[in-house]
Amino acid sequence: MALWFETRASDSPWVDTVWTCTSEHVAEMTSVATVSWGLVFWECGGTASAGITGPETRTGIAPVPEGATFVGIEFAVGTSLRAVPTPTLVDGGAELPDATRRKFWLDGGRWETPGPDDAEALVDRLVRSGAVVRDPLVGEVHRGHRPAVSGRTVERRFRAATGLTQGAVRQIERVRTAAALLAADVPVTDVVFKLEYFDEPHLARALRRFVGRTARQLRAGTGGAIALDLDQPTTS
Repeated sequence: MALWFETRASDSPWVDTVWTCTSEHVAEMTSVATVSWGLVFWECGGTASAGITGPETRTGIAPVPEGATFVGIEFAVGTSLRAVPTPTLVDGGAELPDATRRKFWLDGGRWETPGPDDAEALVDRLVRSGAVVRDPLVGEVHRGHRPAVSGRTVERRFRAATGLTQGAVRQIERVRTAAALLAADVPVTDVVFKLEYFDEPHLARALRRFVGRTARQLRAGTGGAIALDLDQPTTS
């Protein structure tokens, strides 16, 4: 069974990545921790759906309909929905009502359902309408800048915008990078050194908690379908 993922970076300051996915004979997949909230649009058996996804702090198992196609937008850290505080989305999400192939409802408005090539155009419209907002301080902190405010203020605003602590975001981003390196056949010892894990058991614990895979499974491409673009279909 397989999930075929394709992910691209975005040149929009509001968007982290845009992804597409097709499921082929898949009943379930391993979800992977992520720091971003997002919008996802999918179609299966002629029925279109849309939803909001939240940041995820752990790995888990999620059902996947067979023969479904997905388009997803992962938003940049520091952005949020005006109508839905990001902390309420952590380890959850919400389905959007009355979605069709062409339209969906969000924040009291009707919007065109995007394809992978016009995701940024949708985001621009959401930003102009005020449906998507951001805390610029949080984005600056995430990029490594040190603003002239107290650490307590930074942490409070970071939690309000992302639903996560700065430490949790760093942990999740680091282990996702580790998973990609291991899937690209980078030796475990090199990954430990490059990403400054204390030792291999430290990396192994992080992989189990946030990715749901061992280093060996990532290197071999085994373990079943996984919600992570490793530049190849995940098989079992």
